Amino acid sequence: MYPMDYEEFRWAMGDTATIPLLHEFYEKGLPLQQAFRKAMRDFRLYMLIGGMPQAVNEYLNTNNLSLVDSVKREIIELYFDDFLKIDPSGKASRLFSGIPSELSKNASRYQVTSVLGRSEDKDTMDELLRDLEDSLTVNFAHYANDPQVGMPMHTDYDQYKMYVGDTGLFVTLAFWDKVITENVIYQKLLSDKLSANLGYVYENIVAQMLTATGNKLFYHTWPSETSNHNYEVDFLLSRGAKLWPLEVKSSGYKTHKSLDEFCKKFSERISNRYLVYTKDYKKDSETTLLPVLMTMFL
Repeated sequence: MYPMDYEEFRWAMGDTATIPLLHEFYEKGLPLQQAFRKAMRDFRLYMLIGGMPQAVNEYLNTNNLSLVDSVKREIIELYFDDFLKIDPSGKASRLFSGIPSELSKNASRYQVTSVLGRSEDKDTMDELLRDLEDSLTVNFAHYANDPQVGMPMHTDYDQYKMYVGDTGLFVTLAFWDKVITENVIYQKLLSDKLSANLGYVYENIVAQMLTATGNKLFYHTWPSETSNHNYEVDFLLSRGAKLWPLEVKSSGYKTHKSLDEFCKKFSERISNRYLVYTKDYKKDSETTLLPVLMTMFL
């Protein structure tokens, strides 16, 4: 089952006005200004609850995020039971559980060996990954080795990133070591005050929103010529005969080096370029600084 997208979530909250308003500001390229703070808080609520109907109903009935978390844990346990049916070895469950830790490493790919502790037979692993993808519980982003229109023809399917299909479940999975994700953690996340670097949560929600609007996910990474640093563009969208590169940030936006370098390297292939972030709509020279809650309009 696919989770509710953000528009469906707002409908469930009894709100039919927000999404048309956001779309109007997106189309006009205007900042929300005074309306942005509340709009972003509402969006973070969606990130925390997620779009699974049981979790949304629990919130509507109780307004209690700890009880919502209990429901999400029950859903994840059901996932684990289903994974064991397709893979009695438990590897599928471990691969799913490892998504938050793998994303938090900011590595260029999901590293199976770091999750399972050893390398696996390629044919067996390919079948297992296909089963995970077919379960609709995860979204894959594949490495585009030559970024251009027709990316499936220039893709390394052995190099990929994996995202949880529902970001609400992702948040619960990230705090799985606790008996229940305390309300204090939820409240800090909701008010954007949790000290941990949660950039990977925003990367997951962008993957979810792009998938919900019918996009296949691709990314590109390459080594810097002047240092040991790797550059990475988080998502690449094919639009007409051109590409739209996206870099996702959870905080600062004064620099977007990877995006800049990518656009230099592939300038003739690019029409629009975006930094997806947690602040209001803004233009920075050729780069559109796009509030994460407007991702659905890309």
